[in-house]
Amino acid sequence: MDIRFRQCKIFNENWQMRITYKQRIIGYFMLVFILFSISITLFERSQEKKYRTANLEAKLDGYAELIHSYISNNPLDSVHISSVRILDELLPESIRITIVDKEGKVLFDKDVTDVDEMDNHLTRPEILNALYSSYGSNIRMSASTQQEYLYYAKYYNHYYVRVALPYTVETKNLLRPDNLFVYIILALFVIVLLLVNYIAGRFSKSIIQLKDFASRIKKGLPVPETLHFPEDELGEIGRELTDIFKQMEINKQNLEIEREKLIRHFQFSGEGLCIFNPEMKKIYANTNFIQYLNLLTDKPTLDVEDMFKHDLFNSVTEFIYEKEKESNHYSFLIDKNGKTFSIQTIIFEDNSFEITIRDVTQLEKTRLLKQQMTSNIAHELRTPVTSLRGYLETLSSNQMEPEKQKLFIDRAFLQTVRLSNLIDDVGIISKMEEAPSQFPMEAVNLSQLINEIRIDLIDKLEKNHIKFLSNVNTGLVIRGNYTLLHSVFRNLIDNSIHYGGENIGIYIDMYMQDDLYLYFSYYDTGLGVKEQHLNRLFERFYRVGEGRTRDTGGSGLGLSIVKNAVKFHQGTIQVKNRSEGGLEFLFTLKK
Repeated sequence: MDIRFRQCKIFNENWQMRITYKQRIIGYFMLVFILFSISITLFERSQEKKYRTANLEAKLDGYAELIHSYISNNPLDSVHISSVRILDELLPESIRITIVDKEGKVLFDKDVTDVDEMDNHLTRPEILNALYSSYGSNIRMSASTQQEYLYYAKYYNHYYVRVALPYTVETKNLLRPDNLFVYIILALFVIVLLLVNYIAGRFSKSIIQLKDFASRIKKGLPVPETLHFPEDELGEIGRELTDIFKQMEINKQNLEIEREKLIRHFQFSGEGLCIFNPEMKKIYANTNFIQYLNLLTDKPTLDVEDMFKHDLFNSVTEFIYEKEKESNHYSFLIDKNGKTFSIQTIIFEDNSFEITIRDVTQLEKTRLLKQQMTSNIAHELRTPVTSLRGYLETLSSNQMEPEKQKLFIDRAFLQTVRLSNLIDDVGIISKMEEAPSQFPMEAVNLSQLINEIRIDLIDKLEKNHIKFLSNVNTGLVIRGNYTLLHSVFRNLIDNSIHYGGENIGIYIDMYMQDDLYLYFSYYDTGLGVKEQHLNRLFERFYRVGEGRTRDTGGSGLGLSIVKNAVKFHQGTIQVKNRSEGGLEFLFTLKK
């Protein structure tokens, strides 16, 4: 049974392949034209028959009106009803006349002598139609004469006039439409068939050339220079495909060159790199990857796919198989054999992925040294803060001139606040760099956050006559860390208050968004800075002018915190001077 089915399937496929494009076009046209011709011919013949029937009924209607006119001028009773026969001389001999009263009784019939024996005619179809539509017609066999008639009846208030024409071959011929229209349709069919055959032949030639062209491409054969397509739409497509194919060949050669460059780059790269397909099978691995992998695992191997059997890379396997990923990137550190390695995994759109192994031993040492230095700075700063506060307590307990005492107290307290802020800021930066996981992520309403900062700084804003305007949507919510987002906007506003001057404006606007990011503009109309300082504003402890931070009580880390907080939210930030005056910060935050 299966063998027969396969044989039938193969036969059908071969049969379909043997039907050319030209044959299909002609076949489809013939089918459509035949259906169209049949439909329009049937419609035309039906309309012509209705027209001929209407003409014949119009004649019968004239006869009925003539009879009605005669009866109207003569009393309708049994004595004079027979006088209707005088109309025989005026009407054609074949016309049968019948007079029926409104109760259906036949008063007169040309072809029946004893009308009293005739059935009640009120149920006759033409009589019923005449009663409700003023006239009626019907073709049927007469019960009285056993002859087929075309009946036409009309109702005139108190009686019916019915005229009948024998439904003979002659009458049928009168109603039958002629065949001229059919002959015209057949002639058109032949003409159009010849035209379709000519056009399909031209298209078929182009298709055969396109088929040959596609076959050459499939087999990897070069396209002959002598290949020419006809001057039609398909020929134009063929020429376009030829140009595309030639360009593809050029791109293929360029791609091979770039691929060779990329492979050489991977081979001489300082990091180990391996690319896997979605089934975790190796596509490419450089020598560094194999060396680093053997350094991390206990048993040397040349099969990089064995890495997924080791516990060291369990987190990589879990990340790859994780269905709902927050990011397509995952990285972690491994300390092994006195070295520190960074393992990074990137998953691509087709679920293939890349794993890189980097020796970050020196970078890690630098990071730890930097972390230690930051901790030492914080430790060293706590000592003068404690001393200053103790000094203030001493000043408060000793007697001295009130004005001088207040001056020392205010200065000491200002330094205390500045140093305390410095410690807090250094701690935030260190925490962002070294322990970002300690900043929990939550839903943050940015408009509400900015409004809280505005309320907190309202006294300073009013004191410096600063206009504050935020165009951030009320319902704008992103997933982020509240503390760090608060630091971004708080430090930017503090920076404008401290260094922008008085009688300025501060403006915050979310001017655009896409599927991944929100785009913000923060600017003031203040003094701005000189161009040579712009690229260093985000450096730690960098001061545009000596004593600037000292005078305002800042830590010198505000904009550095802003940059790192934006980076924490996978965004970027830039700064520029506005042509109208003031600084403008353009930054993004990931949704």
